[in-house]
Amino acid sequence: MTTDATTTWDDRVAALWAAIDAHDPADFRARIAELAAERPADDAPALFEQGAAHDSTGLPEQAVELYRRALDLGLTGLRRRRAVIQMASSLRNLGRPERGVELLTAERAIPAERLDADERALAGAVDAFLGLCLTDTGREREAASLALGALAPLLPRYNRSLAYYAQALITPDEH
Repeated sequence: MTTDATTTWDDRVAALWAAIDAHDPADFRARIAELAAERPADDAPALFEQGAAHDSTGLPEQAVELYRRALDLGLTGLRRRRAVIQMASSLRNLGRPERGVELLTAERAIPAERLDADERALAGAVDAFLGLCLTDTGREREAASLALGALAPLLPRYNRSLAYYAQALITPDEH
């Protein structure tokens, strides 16, 4: 990967992610680690990128620890939201979906006005991974409600009906 004076660290990270399929897993993690080493040891974005590299190459246990460290150090913005989603997914894969439900339920409760446009764009991802975690905890009706609620605004018709039925899956029958 060639760089020049105008190429930022984030640009180089993004370029490496764009080429992930050109690397074997260990090489990809090593290249991300090289980029992370350019930053201080307690740099939250660098820790997040390392966590994501571990996650994307089949090492969820290591990823969870790196995500946790990045979040504890005050990771912000889009990377923070991605870290929560990705950590919850990894926890689910490690047999701890209950913790994933906790993380994503809290993430879902953040008011939209506190998020920037890029963070708001991941609302569907929050719901999707929460749905997976809910399914793994035996809460299939809630998972279906989330999935249908996320789908409703995308349909060319039946938006109101589907949104109503999605909510009805988790609302006690009032008849």
